[in-house]
Amino acid sequence: KLTMDEIESEMKQMRREKIEDVLILTGESQKYSSVDYICDAVKLAKKYFRVVGVEVYPTNVEDYKKLHEAGCDFVTAFQETYNPTNYKFYHPTGHKSCFPYRLDTQERAIMGGIRGVGFGALFGLSDGIEDCFCLGMHANLLQKKYPHAEISISFPRIRPTKNEEDLIIKEVPETKLMQFIIATRIFLPFVQITISTRESNEFRNLSLLMGATKISASVDTGIGRRNDEKDKGDEQFLINDTRTVDQVERDLAKYNLYPVYSDYIDV
Repeated sequence: KLTMDEIESEMKQMRREKIEDVLILTGESQKYSSVDYICDAVKLAKKYFRVVGVEVYPTNVEDYKKLHEAGCDFVTAFQETYNPTNYKFYHPTGHKSCFPYRLDTQERAIMGGIRGVGFGALFGLSDGIEDCFCLGMHANLLQKKYPHAEISISFPRIRPTKNEEDLIIKEVPETKLMQFIIATRIFLPFVQITISTRESNEFRNLSLLMGATKISASVDTGIGRRNDEKDKGDEQFLINDTRTVDQVERDLAKYNLYPVYSDYIDV
């Protein structure tokens, strides 16, 4: 957990790298990362970035209203798996164990005034085809019910992580993942599709030609690493694509693609 001064220091460094769209993450504990704490971080982020998203524990409509008032543009929540039996296996107790409450996160966020919501399954926890189908249907239902909301879909796969021996991995190869991306683009032609740094730079470059619209750059899944070499906690997962912002931009140019750092102006 970072202090507000440490958060601002991280944000200043990211802004120097031309980034204009940032995603703020916490763990699943509201005790250690309260809604007010996240709101304060969002207010800081708005000083430096055009678009601010959060990927935090699910909460209620009133809390999303607070986040909206603080300047939050996007809320992302991964269902991880849409198979209720497997979901219960991976989340047997605690706040995260309520499958329907997590499933309705995006709708509560929209009801709280958030303009965009993100969906995702963590491929490898269950049958990939089943999760991809349910993921697409979930996003499609919200798009139909709230046509004004911006919809984003992510396709992360399991990567090496702490306590991975407890996971029962159902491997999803690159070819299958690319099929999921293409099928989703055909089914939902107007959604934003995000590809994680869990994937290789070659796969991410190709995905942009096949339907993806957004990739991150200069990523560090540790805590407070940009301005402080001290280890503040375990990395969330190991990343595969370690390119800087400038390196991603140069690689995109090889495919006649150019980066758009922000597609939204708050007026």
